[in-house]
Amino acid sequence: MVHVLSSRTLLRPVDPERSRTFYGEVLGLDIYREFGTGPERGTVYFLGGGFLELSGRAERAPSPGIQLWLQVADVAAAHDGLRSGGVEIVREPRQEPWGLIEMWIKDPDGNDIVLVEVPADHPLRHRP
Repeated sequence: MVHVLSSRTLLRPVDPERSRTFYGEVLGLDIYREFGTGPERGTVYFLGGGFLELSGRAERAPSPGIQLWLQVADVAAAHDGLRSGGVEIVREPRQEPWGLIEMWIKDPDGNDIVLVEVPADHPLRHRP
C-alpha cells in the first residue's frame, strides 16, 4: 500500500522559458517554488489542490495523451482573458452532456489543457 502525501504533474518542456511564460504569465499560475538556476531551472506552480512542475528539457514534444484538467470559477472570463492574451482556443466553452462547462486550449508543447467550470447546481458541488 502506498500512502501519498503530495503529488504533482511533471512536464519536461521543449523550451522551458516559453513554457514558464505560458504557465506563469499567460495562465497566471502562482509559483510554489523554484530550484536550480538559469534557463534549465525547475519551477513548480500551484494547481489548486496539486502542483505542476516544469523541469529539465525534452528533445521533442511529448506524445499525445497528456491532459491537464484545471477547474476555474468562470470559464467565460478565462476564455476572454486567454483569447485577448493571444492563446489559441482549441474548443470554445460549452456545456457538456455531463453538466460541466469545458473549454480546451494547448500549451506551447501541444499538451491539452481543459478548463472546467462546475456549475452551482452540478452534483459535484453537493454531497448526497
